[in-house]
Amino acid sequence: MERSRGYRMAVNCSILFTELPLLQRPQAARSAGFEAVEFWWPFDTALPGDAEVDAFERAIRDAGVQLTGLNFAAGDLPAGDRGLVSWPQRSLEFRDNIAVTLGIGERLGCRAFNALYGNRVDGIAPAEQDELAVENLALAGTAAGSFGATVLVEPVSGAPRYPLLTATDAVDVITRVEREAGVTSLGLLADLYHLTVNGDDVSKAITTYADRIAHVQIADAPGRNEPGTGEIPIEQYLGELQAAGYDGWIGLEYKPSTTSTESLAWSAPTD
Repeated sequence: MERSRGYRMAVNCSILFTELPLLQRPQAARSAGFEAVEFWWPFDTALPGDAEVDAFERAIRDAGVQLTGLNFAAGDLPAGDRGLVSWPQRSLEFRDNIAVTLGIGERLGCRAFNALYGNRVDGIAPAEQDELAVENLALAGTAAGSFGATVLVEPVSGAPRYPLLTATDAVDVITRVEREAGVTSLGLLADLYHLTVNGDDVSKAITTYADRIAHVQIADAPGRNEPGTGEIPIEQYLGELQAAGYDGWIGLEYKPSTTSTESLAWSAPTD
């Protein structure tokens, strides 16, 4: 469904409708009037069993929604992990997860996969981590590109040891993968909340990297709640994205300040 001002919006079911069991959330999003959902990695391990994968895919299909974004396994997010891409001790885990994540996405028609970069690790040179990240992103990008999908690289806030803070930081990684590995199926995940909290110039980032932006997510700040609860000029930024040629999905990746359903009222269709 095209929602407010014609933006195509998808509910992030890893942060919204958390009062429900995970497999009931796609239907909740559909009942709220949305035709698309996205998820962080929805399993407890990087290599879930076939039954778990089948149940997740069935929940998406039965709800009649489109999966528009899916994260690769990223470690224990509540404990502070922020991805496996540049983490040497868990690099094999990430590589094993590539086929599982992309397999789910390919079967469900998803074409955007977020590969969280990972925190800096004590005792390992940042340059070594960055070199590993290039290798892993190239592997993921090659596999995703085989069916027309994109691997996303995201600046993140609130994680002191996460090295990608601005749009430029992420684009520099994308450019390096292209230069060193010849892989072009990577794109910028422009999360307007993270960019704002990290002090990036969001309008400039949109203008400068319009051709790199492959997915957008939103939340307001402070608080990371729904638009209208904070100070980010989200409608302005969405308009700038449209003007720059972005016509992809807008992921609603915020913590509802009330109930999940009530927090979606701001995005009600205008027609």
